[in-house]
Amino acid sequence: MGLEKSGFKLLLANELSPMASETFAYNHLGVNLSEPSSSDMSKVLWLSSQYARTDLSNRLRENPQEAVGLAKHHTSDIIDQEPTDSHLRRSLLIGSIKDLNDIIDNDPKDLRHRLRDGFGLGGVDLVSGGPPCQSFSLAGMRDHTNDRNQLPWEFAKFVKHAQPKIALLENVSGILRPFLIDGEKYYAWLEVSKAFCQIGYIPLCLHVNAKYVGVAQNRPRFIMIGLRKDVCKNFIASSEDEILIAALGESMLFQQKVVNDENLEAGLQYYDSEKDPEFFKSTIISTLVTHKDKLVTVKDAIDDLRSGGEKSSAYVKKLNKNFKNAHSPKGVTKLKEGENLNHELRRNSDKVKARFRIYQRLQQLTKDEARSVESHLKTQGNVTCLPAVLESIAEDWVMSLDGKVILNPTPEDVLSILDQLYTKKQTQRALNAAMPAPAALSIPDDACHYDESIESLRTLTVREMARIQSFPDWYHIRSKVTTGGKMRKFEVPQYTQIGNAVPPLLGVALGKVCKDILSVIQ
Repeated sequence: MGLEKSGFKLLLANELSPMASETFAYNHLGVNLSEPSSSDMSKVLWLSSQYARTDLSNRLRENPQEAVGLAKHHTSDIIDQEPTDSHLRRSLLIGSIKDLNDIIDNDPKDLRHRLRDGFGLGGVDLVSGGPPCQSFSLAGMRDHTNDRNQLPWEFAKFVKHAQPKIALLENVSGILRPFLIDGEKYYAWLEVSKAFCQIGYIPLCLHVNAKYVGVAQNRPRFIMIGLRKDVCKNFIASSEDEILIAALGESMLFQQKVVNDENLEAGLQYYDSEKDPEFFKSTIISTLVTHKDKLVTVKDAIDDLRSGGEKSSAYVKKLNKNFKNAHSPKGVTKLKEGENLNHELRRNSDKVKARFRIYQRLQQLTKDEARSVESHLKTQGNVTCLPAVLESIAEDWVMSLDGKVILNPTPEDVLSILDQLYTKKQTQRALNAAMPAPAALSIPDDACHYDESIESLRTLTVREMARIQSFPDWYHIRSKVTTGGKMRKFEVPQYTQIGNAVPPLLGVALGKVCKDILSVIQ
């Protein structure tokens, strides 16, 4: 959605999870997969499935890992239907990118050429994606027991097939931390960059934060913008952006070393929006730090959604005005005033509410004081909470484990509650209304509301998480709300879909960077 807002047109989408695909198809293609008879299904194709195309209900519940592989007992809509260029334009392919690459490799009708030609539209400007990269290395690729290690290479392989002018890769900050293979350190971001160098792309690596483009969340992310070598040379020759030219010049030297298998001790630099302010003064890259001096808060994002909430903020109005609902399925009614999609309140036990109230109180303490309470909770009292901290918490109301509000509690009351709230959870916290939300919000009970009323002692709704991520209110998150147990390994419910998504406003900013680069060479 962000890339389209910045001016790109969707040519083809690929998503592994049927559950996430249901949301994508509904909002971007106008296809309601839960009611196939009401939609034109020709734009949604499965790469591989254990079930026939007529058995859509089972396809939507299928473990995508079990669907991978073009085996004899699997069906493939691409192979079986041989879709035309017009069918493939603005379509969604559900399944593994590995299967997609295998189909392209073995297609007698030259699907590679058709893809590279934009299915008749004359070439591809951009391929964007977010394959899991944390443990990827070119050395690790030799270990075929780890399927996730292969995905960055499969993404690079698809880019090689499509030959876009720019390849855009997004990943979590963890990709910047080294991992070990046989006692040797590898940096996944560097290995990914080398993989793209090998297929003729010049990597520009960035560490950015979505909060600096106006998203109400502290969400640091690794971004690699890969320019096809001829595009990079053209940009350097035509641009007046000296900062970006210098960075790309260094990347071109690195790419040449990779291709020639030369010593790479000098490595490749990535540019951090916190640590490298001079680089982000580049005319084009400065798009990624437009809100550095004025952050959007979590209160800006969700305050009007709470019971008795206030009017929509400028942030919310901007989301709903700027992102238009152009592809909703036929027959879908527009939102009525006061109606909110995906805003079903979750029920929490009295014990959880008691814990949430403590977390709200921790927001009023210093970091050291809060740490004292957290240590007490996680060690069942073996690390005793400091008496002064108990007194600080007791300055406002708390809740007992049977749901009673305790006004003017004593430090002993607070200690008694803490002693009954042992938890293994490491990430739970209360939101701070005056700050962007924390990055870890993909699990429903990661955070509780900031509002200090009894009604707000709860986790966030899907809609509140979507607001924080910068999704407009018409965007309908589909499939199951949440999941658990073994199903968590492959199901992607509503909360996870939002938690894993690239915030649309970050998508807009990244799209603008790519558009600005392309505008220089055209």
